[in-house]
Amino acid sequence: MIRLTVSAITVMVFCTIARASSYYVSPLGNDANAGSIDQPWLTIQRAANTLAPGDTVYVRDGIYNEAVAVNVSGSPTGGLISFVNFPNESPVIDGGTLTPPSNDFSGLFYIRDRSYIVVQGFELRNFRETTGRGAPSGIHVEGASHDIRIRGNNIHGIEFDTANGNAFGISIYGTSKAQPITNLVIDGNEVHHLKTGNSESLVLNGNVTNFAVTNNRVHDNNNIGIDFIGFEKTCPDPKQDQARDGVCRNNVVWNISSLTNPAYRGDTSATGIYCDGAARVLIERNVISLCDYGAELSSEHSGRTSRDCVFRDNFVFWCRHPGLSLGGYAARNTGGTYHCTVTGNTFFQNNTSDQGDGEIMFQFRVFNCVLKNNILVAGPSGLLISNATPARNTSGDVLDYNLYFSPLGVDGSMWVWKNRQNDGFAAWKNASRQDVHSIFADPKLVDTGTPDLHIQAGSPAIDAGDPALLPAEGETDIDGGARLDAGNMDIGADEL
Repeated sequence: MIRLTVSAITVMVFCTIARASSYYVSPLGNDANAGSIDQPWLTIQRAANTLAPGDTVYVRDGIYNEAVAVNVSGSPTGGLISFVNFPNESPVIDGGTLTPPSNDFSGLFYIRDRSYIVVQGFELRNFRETTGRGAPSGIHVEGASHDIRIRGNNIHGIEFDTANGNAFGISIYGTSKAQPITNLVIDGNEVHHLKTGNSESLVLNGNVTNFAVTNNRVHDNNNIGIDFIGFEKTCPDPKQDQARDGVCRNNVVWNISSLTNPAYRGDTSATGIYCDGAARVLIERNVISLCDYGAELSSEHSGRTSRDCVFRDNFVFWCRHPGLSLGGYAARNTGGTYHCTVTGNTFFQNNTSDQGDGEIMFQFRVFNCVLKNNILVAGPSGLLISNATPARNTSGDVLDYNLYFSPLGVDGSMWVWKNRQNDGFAAWKNASRQDVHSIFADPKLVDTGTPDLHIQAGSPAIDAGDPALLPAEGETDIDGGARLDAGNMDIGADEL
């Protein structure tokens, strides 16, 4: 076993030391065959009932009209069981002729209480609920499953298109209190053109820990893009009912909106990347654009928070509401945000609906959060920070060493703090007693039309970050470059 430490998590790679076998599935095969390359099986389910630790099944080009329930597990000594595409081929699992079971989760790949499994290189499509109460997914993992790898899949056309239902691209539900879903990797998938109803495109919910959600492309879906959830009673142990201790890195999320979702009746509240009651999740080097909300650190459950999460080194632009929202969305019956850190991000011309949200929005119950070294560029409204809640709803928060800019200039720009509007940068600093070392200046971005949010030579953001704020272990800028050179860190997600 090789143990690799990746920032906030430890991923275990198990080397196959038992005698491993390779099997094959083809639309021209027969399940009575031996499963060899010359005598392949017909169905993927045949492999899902048969494989032993260390085995790999290669699935050939073709369309497979089946939902695969994985009934085997790998082991730490025998190795992973791998379901993968045959090299340079793209097998399709199509659920167009299937009906999801009522009152239950289902998936074109369904994994429950299984471990050491790889699902890689499939197109998963057309799994729809139209009349019943099922919850279809492209890939669904639940129970006491662990050591799962979901890589390089193309998931689309998963739908629940009525006013009250659920569908998912990838859904991970930690329902066991005895065994968390842990050592989970979701990497390099494309999850797109979904109709998710009340649910999410890619979600980790309940007793899920030690995960890496990396290099995925999530787009053109009618509810939340990537979500880390706690306190929905997914796990019967409240102390473990929370996605926690993982990373969300190098994902690209765009065109996430609930505008046409029947469950939301025209409301636009879908978030690109969302921590809803999660703990200690590191969200870094993602690009989020054209969503209803760019990102959100909060909790929808009263008395609960997203806590100790880090949002750093991300680009967020052109979202309908704020680039980032902190705190519960309502005065009552929602939670809040505690001790989260927002550093080294670039927020550009969000609040495109001009509904008073700004680039960063503070809502209800935001406590002890730190926002430093961020670039915030407002659009035509000139609104940079929004906090339309009473004073008691924020406490212990620190904003400093940020760079602000808007087309309305230093005196025409706006900040709202504890339900009071402040016109002009000086008025904002005097009223809030925040941003003592922050600046108002054009950050000199490479291209504000495309946009390209990297900074140019001569930018006032260069070396202007908090001198006491050093890069965390393993931290880089948006492109993976070193976060510190001869001076202080640059403000924003790009280190020139």
